[in-house]
Amino acid sequence: MDRPNYITPAGFAALRAEYDRLFGEERPKLVETISWAAGNGDRSENGDYIYGRKRLREIDRTLGRLSAKMKAAKVVDPACQPDKRRIFFGATVTIADEDDNRRTLTLVGNDEADACTGLVGWDAPIARALRGAAIGDVRRIALPGGEREYEVLSISYPCARS
Repeated sequence: MDRPNYITPAGFAALRAEYDRLFGEERPKLVETISWAAGNGDRSENGDYIYGRKRLREIDRTLGRLSAKMKAAKVVDPACQPDKRRIFFGATVTIADEDDNRRTLTLVGNDEADACTGLVGWDAPIARALRGAAIGDVRRIALPGGEREYEVLSISYPCARS
């Protein structure tokens, strides 16, 4: 990777939890099932064996992908941003368009983005356009439906944990 893969501590913990669940729980159970099925004779028509091997390959691919993501991750705690008056990684922002339609979004790592809940990936077009903006700034953002201007109404960051 040529650029850091920023991620919040919560996002990294979620990746780690998924990795641990697959590696520590699901994979061992599956290996046990495959071993049992292999002992039942003809493997060519053994559904438990065939499905188990296929699922094991899927789990191993997922574990490799999660491992690569965690290795490349640069954990950034949004509460530690030095300039909380501007939009940087981890900021929760309220913006309004020309019609005063308001949206609240949080800029997070690309691996933890979920547009339905307002979590926008750091490299998304709207996040790139908002980077560095302050309250009152107007930014033009190219969206699939055309360009729109958004005004930054508020910026907040999570409180630092003590």
